[in-house]
Formats: sequence, C-alpha cells, structure tokens
Amino acid sequence: MAVVFQGIGAATAISSTNASVSTRMPFSSRGSPSGGKASFLIVRSDGRLSSGSNSRCRRADQLITNAVATKAESSTASTSSKPGHELLLFEALREGLEEEMDRDPRVCVMGEDVGHYGGSYKVTKGLAEKYGDLRVLDTPIAENSFTGMAIGAAMTGLRPIVEGMNMGFLLLAFNQISNNCGMLHYTSGGQFKIPVVIRGPGGVGRQLGAEHSQRLESYFQSIPGIQMVACSTPYNAKGLMKAAIRSENPVVLFEHVLLYNLKERIPDEEYVLNLEEAEMVRPGEHVTILTYSRMRYHVMQAAKTLVNKGYDPEVIDIRSLKPFDLYTIGNSVKKTHRVLIVEECMRTGGIGASLTAAINENFLDYLDAPIVCLSSQDVPTPYAGTLEEWTVVQPAQIVTAVEQLCG
Repeated sequence: MAVVFQGIGAATAISSTNASVSTRMPFSSRGSPSGGKASFLIVRSDGRLSSGSNSRCRRADQLITNAVATKAESSTASTSSKPGHELLLFEALREGLEEEMDRDPRVCVMGEDVGHYGGSYKVTKGLAEKYGDLRVLDTPIAENSFTGMAIGAAMTGLRPIVEGMNMGFLLLAFNQISNNCGMLHYTSGGQFKIPVVIRGPGGVGRQLGAEHSQRLESYFQSIPGIQMVACSTPYNAKGLMKAAIRSENPVVLFEHVLLYNLKERIPDEEYVLNLEEAEMVRPGEHVTILTYSRMRYHVMQAAKTLVNKGYDPEVIDIRSLKPFDLYTIGNSVKKTHRVLIVEECMRTGGIGASLTAAINENFLDYLDAPIVCLSSQDVPTPYAGTLEEWTVVQPAQIVTAVEQLCG
C-alpha cells in the first residue's frame, strides 16, 4: 500500500462525564506482556519517496512516513501489480458520491463552492458539469438556511448531501441539525424520513487556527436520531460515503483535513460498508487500543515502537461514533482485559468519555485495569505549530500509556 500524508490542511450513544485519566496503579498480572495549497509526501510500499505539489508545507520531515504497522510485517509486491486502482482519500469520496449520483437521480449535493469550483477540498470537482447546477447546487454563505433546505428536500423524497466547507461552520446550522434533522422522523410519527448526509472537513490541521481546528464529534453525538461515522482511509471513505447516502437515517460523516491526500489502492468492484461496524486494524493480545480518524495513524506509529518493546497491542478503528460497535469492542476487551482510548476530540465530554462509560457499563468484569483515555487538551487550538502539537495526543504519549497499563 502507498500512503500519502499532507503537509497542511488540504444501538444509541451513551453520554457520560466519566472521562478516564491516565494513572499509575497496581494492576493484575493477567495478560501482561513479557517484557489553502499544500505539499505532501508520498510513501510507497517499496520505500520510495515522491513529492506532490500543492505549496505551503512546513515540517514535512515530522510527518509519519510509515504509519501503517501490521502484526507481522513482510515485504509486499508493488502496488502497481495489485488489482484495483489508487485514489487519494478525497478522490475516493468523490468516486463514491459520483457512483451514488449515477445510481439514484434523487441524490443531490449542496453547499458553498461545491459546484463549478469543486468544493474547498475538491471532493465535488467535475460533478456540476456532469449533473448540472440543480443537482450540484452552490449556495450562499448561509449554513442554517441551506441545511434547512436540505432537510426539507429530504422530507419530499430527495437524498441531499450537505457539504460544510469546515465542520466548525456547521455550528451555524446546529438548530436545523438538532431540532429538525435528528427529530422530525420521530416528531412526525414516522411520516417523514430524513435521508440526509452532512459531511465536511474537521480536526486539527497544520496551523489553521482555533476556529478552523474544531472537533465537533461530541457536539453532534448528543442529538437523538443521528448516526455518526468517521473515515480514515480511502477505502473506508468511499464505502462509508455510499452507505451514508443509502441510509434512511441522517448521517454525519466526519473527514479529517489532514487525511485528504492519503493514498490507497481500492477495489474496482462496487462495495458498501456497514455504518455501525468497527474495523480491526491490528490484532493483538496485550491491550485494546480504540481510536478513529487521524489518530489511527498516531496509534499505528506507536504500535511499531510497542512491538519492538515486546508488547502486542490490538488496534481497532471504531469508525462508527454513534452507535458504538460494542460487539467488536467487547470481544477485544474480553481477550486483552485492558483498554486505551486515543482520540483527537476534547477530553471533557468527548467521544472517549462516552466510550469509557459504555465499556464500563457492559464489560467492567473483564477489565484488569482502569480504562485510560488520551484526548486533546481542553484549550482552543493554538496557531503556533509547536503549541498546536502539544494540545494533540502524540505517539510517544501512546507508548507511555501502554507501558503503564501493561507494566
């Protein structure tokens, strides 16, 4: 597989205040181990490096150059010899969207600059020319208005996709998302379905400032009637996009601003993923690490260090943020008896807090140690690059947390 890292930003949910913090405690010995434009770097499976253009890259040398670790790494054939085709993550999103627009004439897109400009991250590039201005609708800068328009369109039988230029801007549409999008199916006595997809970039980029570095997963998690998923690879981005469009429920699809230029070979055949299913990224025996979105790659970088230290972590990309896939998570907890949650969301009231509560309520008897949750600090994201890094979980912190859990 070839991996690309961008240099600069190109069941019900259970809410709880029980956010775990990392502590040193005596643990049971069971299961412990033996001992604007951007530049981007393309790292291919054979170790060759190539650079892409796009020009404001800073600190490219600090990017993870081999983030995907497997339990038993071995040399693989060149990606060019494998079936399928290579796509960047934003291209995979576009391919999934285009396939669904071909398949179903009710599917339409609306948002700021989604038409002939192609979207702020080019997810909708070329779609206006192919489908026309009515199915790919440029809107004014009025998030509350066009989100409400999409909900009304869904009530009449269309299947709209709303693109937020930045997830932080969708706070302006929170009234529509909360009071209408999530509740109308219930408050209408089932007379209306709201098959809306709300998607867009979020997360901490590269010095994008506090307002453009929002992680709003926990904001939307508390809204009844809404499903939430987070993509992390081109493969699951396309599969989750198609599943979200076909769902009869409103779905919020979170995309990370730093993952749009991640590259992967995906199948030529059509596929659709389950919106409520987690992904086993790396099987292991000693500790369960639960993560999603960009933190998947921080975890996998840490996993390589942990393996060298004699640990065998199991890594799960939860993908479904609401509802949680407690079947996959529970089976892992029953095997490893230790849990580390790694997220970019805020510590207070974040996804990790809800996940901690769900695991404690359902699998407490299987735990040999308290759950540890590593989250972003509860501060506005600084613009200064070094300070920005301090607010987000780094691989070294993950290694330290696992050593404490299993030590």
